[in-house]
Amino acid sequence: MSDSFLRAEALFQQGNQLMAAGDDAAALQCFSQALIYEPELAEAHANLGFLQAKAGCLQEAEHSYRRALALLPQNLQIHLNLGALLMESKRFDESEAIYRHALAFAPQSAPLRSNLGVLLACCKREEEAERCYRTALALDPDYGKARFNLSYVLLRQGRFDEGWRCLEARHDYGALSRHFTFPRWQGEALAGKTVVIGFEAGHGDMIQFCRYATQLKAMGAARVSIICHPGLKTLFATLADVDEVLSFHDTIPQSGWDYWTPPLSLPGLCHTRLDSIPAPLPYLAADPAKARQWRLRLTGSGKHVGLVWKGNPLFENDADRSLPGLNCLAPLSSVSGIQLVSLQKGAGEDETLCLCPPAGLNVLPLGAELQDFADTAALISALDLVISVDTAVAHLAGALGKPCWLLLPDYRTDWRWLTGRSDSPWYPDVMRLFRQPAGGGWHPVITELTGCLQDWVMAG
Repeated sequence: MSDSFLRAEALFQQGNQLMAAGDDAAALQCFSQALIYEPELAEAHANLGFLQAKAGCLQEAEHSYRRALALLPQNLQIHLNLGALLMESKRFDESEAIYRHALAFAPQSAPLRSNLGVLLACCKREEEAERCYRTALALDPDYGKARFNLSYVLLRQGRFDEGWRCLEARHDYGALSRHFTFPRWQGEALAGKTVVIGFEAGHGDMIQFCRYATQLKAMGAARVSIICHPGLKTLFATLADVDEVLSFHDTIPQSGWDYWTPPLSLPGLCHTRLDSIPAPLPYLAADPAKARQWRLRLTGSGKHVGLVWKGNPLFENDADRSLPGLNCLAPLSSVSGIQLVSLQKGAGEDETLCLCPPAGLNVLPLGAELQDFADTAALISALDLVISVDTAVAHLAGALGKPCWLLLPDYRTDWRWLTGRSDSPWYPDVMRLFRQPAGGGWHPVITELTGCLQDWVMAG
């Protein structure tokens, strides 16, 4: 065994240790140095590719993965990683070819079947995707990722019965399970019992599913508490059937209730079907005094329309669900009789503050003044309409019973908006969906939106 190989192996092992410890930069350096000593160390190429992909260096990662595959042509994990990278880059045909090639030597791999299913679902080949997920589960009934992925197909199609059960394969509620010393609610009788709804996922999810507090009270619960993001605490105090609202920044007792439940488990536990979604709008309310203050800030005598054009950039599908910029909404400037109001927070917020707004858009920049969702609710209550991409503000408008026009991407549309509908049973009579055409693109959506906005103004 050569001295160069031993050095390469030592650097490779050191890189693995650093990667396990979370020091990606140092690990990447070790793998790169190992390849100087041993250019054909396939595992080092593979791990280098993994770290490059994690850092967003997709072209470099692809090169590393392909070099690794040239050296280890039947390594399943490298096929899985390269296929996922190509899918992320929307090179769907190439990604599918990678997965199909791997099936030739690993037909019994549940992760491979599940990954192929994700790709097919992204391409809207949902029947094929479902078959892949079910095959993966037949191969390994305990493979939770396949069950979770299947839930998205089922829920998007309105097949709620099985969809909710499959959604339980997620693991977002692990922190709650470790914290509480009392049992998780599994559907037991609630007469006289106390329940705490834990926090899970994002602000929009909490706003959508906090409505189930009313269902728990209707089932006999004596006390219902809810734990939420800090920015939701004041707003959630307006929930009629919640006795206590805690922020996850508060000290959360480990005991004191009979049961706990994650919010996304409530639809299944309450036997929600497409025709039985609890939607007693509004179920959240704005502070009247704050709403009056915002009304005094609104200028003009026309209709006031709130705008949100970007979501959290850390969201996995944000590049598709968010507009590239406020300039995309420039055609709205052709609609007379409206005052546009920015509700935008974070990414995109500064676009309304520039001296020359896009294409002459006259947008009242109020987003920076919103401190929490109670402030946002108060401002929304003073508006006539909200136009938003798929963010928490859209859920808030719906929960307040305020008309909301929702702009949806064609690629990986969230399951809760179902398929092919222009309305939402979660927010009946107030939510109108504007979907990108097949293949994507915001221009047709904005054109349709502008025409509908003109009609809306004319209708009074």
